[in-house]
Amino acid sequence: MVGAYYKGNKIIEMGPAEKVQPGENEVQIKIAYCGICGTDLHIYHGNMDARVTVPHIMGHECSGTVSEIGGQVKDIKVGDKVVVRPLGPCGKCPACLAGHNHICYKLKFLGIETHGAMQSYWTVPAETVHKIPDDMSLQYGALIEPLAVVCHDVRLSGLVKGEKAVVIGGGPIGILAALVAKSVGADVLISEINEFRLEFAEKLGISTVNPMKQDVEAFVNEWTGGAGADVVFEVSASNAGAAVMTKLARSRGRIVLIGIYSNSPQVDLKQFFLRELKLFGARVYEKEDYEKAIELAAAGELPLESLITKVAPLEELKEVLEGMTGDQKAMKILIEC
Repeated sequence: MVGAYYKGNKIIEMGPAEKVQPGENEVQIKIAYCGICGTDLHIYHGNMDARVTVPHIMGHECSGTVSEIGGQVKDIKVGDKVVVRPLGPCGKCPACLAGHNHICYKLKFLGIETHGAMQSYWTVPAETVHKIPDDMSLQYGALIEPLAVVCHDVRLSGLVKGEKAVVIGGGPIGILAALVAKSVGADVLISEINEFRLEFAEKLGISTVNPMKQDVEAFVNEWTGGAGADVVFEVSASNAGAAVMTKLARSRGRIVLIGIYSNSPQVDLKQFFLRELKLFGARVYEKEDYEKAIELAAAGELPLESLITKVAPLEELKEVLEGMTGDQKAMKILIEC
């Protein structure tokens, strides 16, 4: 059994990994695929050294089959195809006691505060495991985690059929947000500056606007008949995105903040007052969002295959991470574990 270890300073080395025997209420999974996300890139570049313990096995967007179960585990059996909802709440803080354990005040993220899925076998709490249909591709299974993120975002927004939504940012999460928004019957527009991402979105049937070439506020006003968008999803985590998001929403429109900001951007609070806007913070997902993501993926109505840019073996993780640095032509790269 092997794992890919981050050892600091952009060093990734292959090494033996412990095959952890599942304890009570734990499940051991033979990992098939693990997707790479922005968090993994941040770990690789040393931006999360305060949270990880070196040497560290990263990865949380995974799929696999159950290889062993611990005592007290119900409704999961050896051989089941599964995915992992990688959250470790404390169960005792005010958020957990209020039923909001996905935003636990002391939340541990599996694959960050603990070893993750970039290894042959991964043992996790049974409560984090979701079964997927036997006929679902395990490659699709590795997309469930990011798909659940946007299911959470769209659910919180209250978006319904016939409404208009703008997605600021056309990376993997932005594309998925647009696809899920379209699946509820909304009319969707992506605002993005990268030409590859604009073309990619257009090929998926998503309307686009490039704010570097067009006045996005004027474009949205024309698109909505002067009203503004019912929902704005801010995914870019850019100062420009934060500055324009309030300008695109209609009266009593909703803004969902998905992007994770490392700074404190300028936001037009006057526009919140003038139009009585609502702003939602949206962090990760809840159990129902995972179930919705699995349902959408199983239905076969989302073009998930087109989102998989590349599949590479675990031994090439360092090369893949290095190649992704600054590369905006990749959507989802999966690591075969």
